[in-house]
Amino acid sequence: MPCQDDPVDEAQALVQLDGATVRFGAFTALDAVDFRMFPGEVHSLMGENGAGKSTLIKAITGALALDAGVLRIGGVERHFAGPRDAQDAGVSTVYQEVDLLENLSVAENVFLGREPRRLGLIDHGAMRRDAAAVLEGLGLDIDPASMLGRHSLAVQQLVAIARAISTDVRVLVLDEPTSSLDLDEVAELFRVIRELKERGVAILFVSHFLDQVYEMSDRITVLRDGRLVGEYLTTELLRIDLVKKMLGRDVADIAPREHLVEPESAVEPVISARGLTRAPGIRGADVDVAEGEVLGVAGLLGSGRTELARLLTGVDRAQAGIIRIEEREHRLDSPRRAMQLGVVYSSENRRTEGLIGDLSIEDNIVLALQAQQGALKPLSTARRRELAVSWIEALNIKPADPDRPVRTLSGGNQQKVLLARLLALSPRVIVLDEPTRGIDVGAKVEIQRLVGELADNGLSVVFISAELEEVLRVGDRVAILREGEVAETVAAASLNPDTLMALVAQPDLPEA
Repeated sequence: MPCQDDPVDEAQALVQLDGATVRFGAFTALDAVDFRMFPGEVHSLMGENGAGKSTLIKAITGALALDAGVLRIGGVERHFAGPRDAQDAGVSTVYQEVDLLENLSVAENVFLGREPRRLGLIDHGAMRRDAAAVLEGLGLDIDPASMLGRHSLAVQQLVAIARAISTDVRVLVLDEPTSSLDLDEVAELFRVIRELKERGVAILFVSHFLDQVYEMSDRITVLRDGRLVGEYLTTELLRIDLVKKMLGRDVADIAPREHLVEPESAVEPVISARGLTRAPGIRGADVDVAEGEVLGVAGLLGSGRTELARLLTGVDRAQAGIIRIEEREHRLDSPRRAMQLGVVYSSENRRTEGLIGDLSIEDNIVLALQAQQGALKPLSTARRRELAVSWIEALNIKPADPDRPVRTLSGGNQQKVLLARLLALSPRVIVLDEPTRGIDVGAKVEIQRLVGELADNGLSVVFISAELEEVLRVGDRVAILREGEVAETVAAASLNPDTLMALVAQPDLPEA
């Protein structure tokens, strides 16, 4: 579906999918979708989890074969046998999880599998020189001889891009490249993307951050339920209209939750921390969370958000400070002890510190409850199924199949499974670290609404997010972290995204 009044000649399309269809058994993941990309443009692919975005990307990059339809690259019909065929045709991908080797040098990663050789041996000098030229061409000051693992995730992302363009790249797919980057790192990545755009590279930019999509993209293609909704010029599509097209319904329910709680100072908190310290991340942090309150936590990357969450839940041990739960002082020296006291934790990395992908939805939901009960007291088969089915229904987990491997679920539904596991423990306090990272707008709204409902039912929630608008949407108060300290805690109703950003980024500002 071309844009109306589109000045670009379709014959110039670098990537052209016509009627692209991909089936998995009886399920159609991609249903007769048309898609196109042009040289020197940034194109965003938008849709809820399960809309078909990943399937379309895999079809373009050779990871999946089409069951029907035609793929053309530069006007030539292609049938990729795998990603290597796609790379040979000029299509490269940089994934959210950097797939490089930290124990090798930057240069070795740039030319991994394509090392220059002399007399049958790897020519390390030539490899470093060639890598330096690639990095310099992107305006990057990175030592090609340095070990990749010594660099930040942002630099590793840029090295992955350098590796991708060290071949004759014509199409670059960037899958959630900014999910773990701070503002300065995002700005550097965007500078590199603009440089590639100037060279005529077609860039597919996949992100759940609408601000970034609108800053970088020339075009947006929207998918829903495996079908094409439409292709639009970014400048002609309002954000509210984009969200409506993605969800296929009105977005009035994306309003901030009502009846925000603003606890009086006389109300005793359910959980309280004083002088909480663990070097180097947290220095003398004070936190209070009342019953039925959502305490948002905002801070720049490196401010100590995750470190604070891990201390409050016993994942890490504090070097100093005290934690009180319902007015009694406790030593949280392990997650098990925290769970016994009704404090549970959802890690920002649900794949490696949360879910077990090869286990079923049911197995993942009952995992913590069974661990708390002990191996000698196994839950009965009937009880396990009852718990799983009840939480699947309560949280609207899709598909509603307790036996389905959790790795096959979308990101939003995986997050719901993790929440179900924690809620099955009947906690008093739940600490959520980036619970909506990497999930689509529709799933994000559901998670935000669920958090509000939990608080309305008396659960105390600590909600950590890098998205300031989300913190304000969900939180009753906002704890502002700067360099490992809770600088101040402010009522969310008194803030907007701009004032919150000012408080987060400028430590010398007076209290609001």
